[in-house]
Amino acid sequence: MTNFGVHGPFEIPVYQGSAARTVTGDQSAEFWAEHSAHARKRGCYVFGIRSGGGVTPLYVGKATKGFKQEVFQPHKLTKYQQGLADYVKGTPVLLFITPAPSKGATNAKAIGELETFLIQTAIAKNPDLLNVKGTKSADWAITGVLRSGRGKPSKAARTLKQALGL
Repeated sequence: MTNFGVHGPFEIPVYQGSAARTVTGDQSAEFWAEHSAHARKRGCYVFGIRSGGGVTPLYVGKATKGFKQEVFQPHKLTKYQQGLADYVKGTPVLLFITPAPSKGATNAKAIGELETFLIQTAIAKNPDLLNVKGTKSADWAITGVLRSGRGKPSKAARTLKQALGL
């Protein structure tokens, strides 16, 4: 079994224009200068907006070559710009989820499974998640437990959530 650890959230520097904010190559370089310890690591990452004490996920990705090579690629920056355009307030952040150090090759299959799980979990919190792949939600729900919308869950639903660690 592959164990993963979570690192962050790490603030992403932004260029603040007169009408909007954006992440450019300069901000990417600034980010990696400050967080170089994570540049060569592999795993999954969540780009989100921190506001009001929580983080709203906007994009989930995986890096099988290394975070520095994949996180700020031009097509990813386009996704981030789209996400930033929808939030006037809030701080853009990255969370890294990496396998625990071990001998041998990185488990690409486990990273892929983790990405799928993170996308499904993130889309349950933010239906406007910017991912394209893996966003098809299951067509079932458990009232008060999973994908059931708002409202106070029943006592039985709260017990099941607690029992399953949800």
